[in-house]
Amino acid sequence: MARDVRLLAEPFNPGQFVGPFTNAHPGLGGVCTFVGEVRGGEGQDAGVEALELLHYPPMTLPGMEALADEALARFDLMGILIIHRTGVMRVGEPIVLVSAAARHRRGAIDAVDFTMDHLKSDSWFWKRERRGGQWHWIEPREQDHADIARWG
Repeated sequence: MARDVRLLAEPFNPGQFVGPFTNAHPGLGGVCTFVGEVRGGEGQDAGVEALELLHYPPMTLPGMEALADEALARFDLMGILIIHRTGVMRVGEPIVLVSAAARHRRGAIDAVDFTMDHLKSDSWFWKRERRGGQWHWIEPREQDHADIARWG
C-alpha cells in the first residue's frame, strides 16, 4: 500500500500528481480523485477574494498521515494521495487533492469521501476568507458535522 501525503505552500497543478499516482498502481480496478478549489462567483460565494489556511506544523502532517493510514486500512486501498495547500489562495486555485486507488471502485470512492469529510471538518487547519478587503474566520457548518458523523 502506497501513501503519499504532502503539504504545499505554493499553487499546484493536480494533473502533475494524479497521472504518476495512477501509473504507480498497475492492476487497479478504479481511481477516484477529488480536487477542491477556492470558490468564488455567484450566490453565497460572491465577493470572495481569497482564502487562507493556517495550521500547526507539528500536528498537521502527522495527522494527515494518520488519516491516510486509516483510509488505507478501512477501504482496502492500493494507495492514497493527499495534497493540501496552506497559506493564501486565490479564487480558482486548488486547495486539496485526494486520490485513492483500489481493486474495486467502491473502495476508492468511499476512501476519497471519508478523507475529504475528515479534512473539511476534523483537521488541523484554521480557515478564513477575505471579502471586501476584510478577513473573516470560517467555522464548520452543521452539514460538515453531519457528513463526518456518518463514518462513526
